[in-house]
Amino acid sequence: MESGEIWGEGQGLMNAIVAVDMAWGIGYNGKQTIVIPEDRAHFKETTSGGVIIVGRKTFEEFPGPLPDRKNIVLTRDRNFSAGGAVVVHSIDEALSEVSGDDPEKVYVAGGGEIYRLLLPLCRLAYVTKIETGQDADVFFPNLDILPNWSIEREIKSIEHDGVRCTILEYRNNGI
Repeated sequence: MESGEIWGEGQGLMNAIVAVDMAWGIGYNGKQTIVIPEDRAHFKETTSGGVIIVGRKTFEEFPGPLPDRKNIVLTRDRNFSAGGAVVVHSIDEALSEVSGDDPEKVYVAGGGEIYRLLLPLCRLAYVTKIETGQDADVFFPNLDILPNWSIEREIKSIEHDGVRCTILEYRNNGI
């Protein structure tokens, strides 16, 4: 299914939202590397009323489906079920599931493999850069070195317990 079949030529199908450390690390041993309350509030505000697409492992870290948004879980596990969430087993199924949704309100929200699979279909990426280094074994692609991605704007800077963070909007110039 081509993007033009869903929303028109030249438009991204969705967006990404992520928090990264200075090395673009996002997770360690199945958990987010660092949690900043203001970043969580930004995530909630940004994705509420929309759709999030996550992998099974990320979904299992949630207390349940996140409220006030459609939760889509992309997994290879054909036996996985999640009350209150839509379970899909391929990118095509995920695209079909969001075909009637406003692409501005569809967000890829992790984990690492899901980001890698769907990032080429994202028009924007909302990246919270946390100025710290953490142990990480899962990474988000470094948008600063990918040729099609550029910083569109800085949304805001925050500080929490002495740790500085900047929330940035990146644009995929290849879409």
